[in-house]
Amino acid sequence: MKPTCIIFAAACAAPLAFADDAVVIIEGGRPSSLPTAIPTTIESINGAQIQQRINATDSEDALKYFPSLNVRKRYIGDYDHAVLASRASGTGNSARSLVYADGILLSNLLGNGATYTPRWGLVSPEEIERVDVLYGPFSAAYPGNSVGAVVDFQTRMPDKLEAHVRMAAFSQPFAVYGTNDRFGGRQGSASLGDRSGAWSWWVDVSRLDSRGQPIAFANKALASGVVSSAGLPVTGAVADRNPSGNPWWILGASGQSHTVQDHAKVKLAWDLSPILRASYTLGWWDNDARRGTESYLRDASGAPVYRGDANNMINIAGRRYELRASDLAPSTGRLAHVMHGLSLKQHSKGVWDWEVAASKYDYVRDEVRTPTVPVAGLDSAGRGQLTNLGGSGWNTYAIKGIWRPVASHVVEMGLQGETAMLRNAVWASTDWRGDANGARLSTFNGNTRLQSLYLQDAWRMNAQWKTTLGMRYEHWRAFGGEISNASSAAPLPFNERSENNWSPKAAVAWKGEGDWGLKASLGRAVRNPTAAELFQGSIVDQVIINRDPNLHAERSWTGELTAEHGHGDSLLRVTLFHETTRDALYSQALTALVNTVQNVGRIRTNGLEVAHQMDHVLVPGLSLTSSVTYADSIIAENAGFAASVGKRQPRVPDWRANFMAAWQIDDKWSTTLGVRYSGRQFGTLDNSDPNGETYMGVSRYTVADVRVRYRFNRQWSAAVGVDNLNNATYWAFHPYTQRTVLAELRWDL
Repeated sequence: MKPTCIIFAAACAAPLAFADDAVVIIEGGRPSSLPTAIPTTIESINGAQIQQRINATDSEDALKYFPSLNVRKRYIGDYDHAVLASRASGTGNSARSLVYADGILLSNLLGNGATYTPRWGLVSPEEIERVDVLYGPFSAAYPGNSVGAVVDFQTRMPDKLEAHVRMAAFSQPFAVYGTNDRFGGRQGSASLGDRSGAWSWWVDVSRLDSRGQPIAFANKALASGVVSSAGLPVTGAVADRNPSGNPWWILGASGQSHTVQDHAKVKLAWDLSPILRASYTLGWWDNDARRGTESYLRDASGAPVYRGDANNMINIAGRRYELRASDLAPSTGRLAHVMHGLSLKQHSKGVWDWEVAASKYDYVRDEVRTPTVPVAGLDSAGRGQLTNLGGSGWNTYAIKGIWRPVASHVVEMGLQGETAMLRNAVWASTDWRGDANGARLSTFNGNTRLQSLYLQDAWRMNAQWKTTLGMRYEHWRAFGGEISNASSAAPLPFNERSENNWSPKAAVAWKGEGDWGLKASLGRAVRNPTAAELFQGSIVDQVIINRDPNLHAERSWTGELTAEHGHGDSLLRVTLFHETTRDALYSQALTALVNTVQNVGRIRTNGLEVAHQMDHVLVPGLSLTSSVTYADSIIAENAGFAASVGKRQPRVPDWRANFMAAWQIDDKWSTTLGVRYSGRQFGTLDNSDPNGETYMGVSRYTVADVRVRYRFNRQWSAAVGVDNLNNATYWAFHPYTQRTVLAELRWDL
């Protein structure tokens, strides 16, 4: 069985090759930071494949064709909603996966949901050397947030002088409702690195200037209008049906993002000895974002309408509606985030190896401004507010050891800590475009801390059998929670919380005669509430209400059984998977008017994943990779919302499939065709949104992508690609991009 297949195809599982100290043998590149000694599903793609096969404008694009994975990237440069979904976790559950860059945590565990996405911007596509994905919570080295998947970006560290420059541009025509326009942008990156003696260094910079399509649409349910002649008469509203199938009016578009993002990365490494390396990483990401609006409404003179009459009322076809400030509200954002990572690692492959590492992610600046009165656009003055998350962030530390007492055992152990700090203050402003100069309107702060010990033993019993047993102990604590509103004399505190949990892990692999092998894995994961989920509620008469003071952690048991067959240049993997999650954390109705995070009693998911990869098919240089996933994910118990019992888990489609044909025609030309499919899914717990083909809906989709690349010589190359070649209009609450053409020119020293 060919061991190189894991590095050469994103749809290829870790093959069963029993080496002395790892299940996976990788040719070329640095070894994965993932615990590859575990006989479970691991998928990979390398940087050369990304450049050749994928129209990658953001780092998360590298995951586009991995089995069962989906990133809800709405437009190029989407920085606040690009959630990673996995086999049994939807795009509303950001805290059920972990994303790292060179072992540094990028997952935003301050909260769970669309606004707490991994910090993808701290990795540029051009610096990626390889991406590895571990499916499921089967390694004791990771906390319960690994229940869906663990993603690790390995970035470049040179062995000799390297330099790279890339320039790119992209454009898409977009037509939805009353919007019919062209959006696009440009991107540039440069990197330089070298090694001299014991020292090596790497510098990577990039800028993205992207104008995305509108992602939100002001709307009014037809039935909410009062039959009346009052209100400002308007035309131009677009008749449509909402996700429940009821008629509504679409009044205009908002959230049209112009984002300018700057990225810089400096990495230093010092080899104190042939087996001991000290490394430091400094990452910086800056974002200047402006989100505009477009009203479809017109008054009698044909002028666009952003305000109603004196009472903020408009009249559409004889019905009166209120036009609120939030309906067509623009916004601006100024964000600057900084990441540090430091490690000291011994990699002797002898009896003992060890690593000490620490990282810090800091919201140096994170300010968003919005109006609180109707305004006509980004340049219109009016009262507003500023939301400031400055001071939020997280830090981590880890002390790890690897002990190889005999050739047949590899024992991993470690002590880890993670602290997440949420800081959220909202201030009033007389002019929403400027600094806050009014009273503090609200405060929302809180911290969570996870301290862990783990032990894991990979034991090769003989030439055919290998097993891994692990245990993880976690002490979780939530503290410093407080909220206030405009009338609070001082923030009101929440009680502290703490909890201890044990999470066992087990995996076994059998390699049969010939080309067949079997693997089985089982793991428990405990996903504790984030600060944003736990410290919630509102204040009435100086008392915190509308919250669940007994909110529990999610507890999942996940298992998979895999059969693999590898022969020559082909590998087939068939995986059965199951997950039972108790006390799943979801927002649902607490009262008739208030939603809050509550525990859903039990969610059960059964599924099948098939992945196949073939190299040199029919003609030399042609590689085919494909995967199909079926997931039956059902809410089995939910005392807080009986109507959801027996319904599908939100944002988990029944079917998913990917296909990629990559052809290296000769040493100059290469081309790729990819197809991505996602089946039926819902956005609500009770599945009361059957109409997915509309704003706020979640739709099926089939999307084709193409890419053609030409190498002029060793230094120069160019590529042209089209994402969504078939120009599908599809939704995950917000609309995705339509047909997007990309072109790039690259120079490599």
